[in-house]
Amino acid sequence: MAPKAQVTKPTLSGSDLVHADDEFHGPEVAPSISVSTTFRAANPLEVPKEEFDTWNPTRHLYSRYTQNVSTRAERVLSKINDGYAITFSSGLAASYAALVYFKPKRVAITAGYHGCHATIDVYKRSRNAELPIIGIDDDFQPGDLCWLETPLNPTGEARDIKYYADKVHAAGGWLLVDSTFAPPPIQYPFKWGADIVMHSGTKYFGGHSDLLCGVLVARTLEQWKELWHVRTFLGNPLGSFEAWLLLRSLRTLHLRVPRQSESAFGLAQWLAQAAGGKAADGIPAGVIDKVWHSSLQGVDARGFDPRSQLEGGWNPTFAILLTNEKYAALLPHSLKLFIPATSLGGVESLIEQRVHSDPGADPRLIRISVGVEDFEDLKDDLRKAFQEIAKSLKAKL
Repeated sequence: MAPKAQVTKPTLSGSDLVHADDEFHGPEVAPSISVSTTFRAANPLEVPKEEFDTWNPTRHLYSRYTQNVSTRAERVLSKINDGYAITFSSGLAASYAALVYFKPKRVAITAGYHGCHATIDVYKRSRNAELPIIGIDDDFQPGDLCWLETPLNPTGEARDIKYYADKVHAAGGWLLVDSTFAPPPIQYPFKWGADIVMHSGTKYFGGHSDLLCGVLVARTLEQWKELWHVRTFLGNPLGSFEAWLLLRSLRTLHLRVPRQSESAFGLAQWLAQAAGGKAADGIPAGVIDKVWHSSLQGVDARGFDPRSQLEGGWNPTFAILLTNEKYAALLPHSLKLFIPATSLGGVESLIEQRVHSDPGADPRLIRISVGVEDFEDLKDDLRKAFQEIAKSLKAKL
């Protein structure tokens, strides 16, 4: 059993996850998959003419606008994120839509997921004017968009949302928080000043490594309607089957994420004992150089304590730095329970030498996404793999 992390109140309701969309259900218990792209028009002689309500649709016109299952998934996401959620065909589609929505004069972004940097670069091509890119610790100006990923990909380190919210708002800009690494109930960015919250729903909301999805959460219904317009005419809604998979997965979010969080905390604390090349609890000396995780950060010089922001637990994805590239290449393929693959958030534990998916990463860096397997089994799997790679390297010397 993993060691207990901080004591927190449960903040994610299973009742909400199962019933927040009840107003849209039909006679079936499990939602039906909608594959139709278009829907019968109402007969004006039988049904009074009414304005089409995209937030509360009583009927559907065309699946690029709305369809039943995606509407239901968005209602659940809205409830658990304390806002108005809209889905997209992928996390990067949501990223691009956010840029179109804000039309920033400059974007402040430092490190984080390389895919978002690439999306910003693609967005720049659509503009006649320059779009300067600055760091999040540079001085802000009116019209700036601060793009804050926290916890950070791939290390899982937390950043102070309130600090950057106050800073960019004082300058007349906006704050977007990419909270993919910390879904509810772990982190609620609106509490700390975010203007829009983004998630790659592919990860924890999907939770089974079987769908692509992006999510933007707005503070107001008016903002949601603007984002709906952007999504509709960029043409990147969530697919019908993906919407069904997403809704199915959301029902168990409160069971999956706390389990993953607790196990990741335990593994990070255990691995940190061997950082600096030390031997610890069966981990050979000279293997682990560094471990990154929000639980290992402590309080920074400004007084930011990640525990206050990550109120529902610790992020279930983090990174370690091995002492050499050879160890990093061997480790993912020396494990039995961890699957050597990119992505994160699924029920199965994943591990990757990050340089294979992010060419800019240190080749010694390993990213770990913790699943729902038993903690002691994961720990034992890692211990044996560390022993195996250390032994194999010594044998070649």
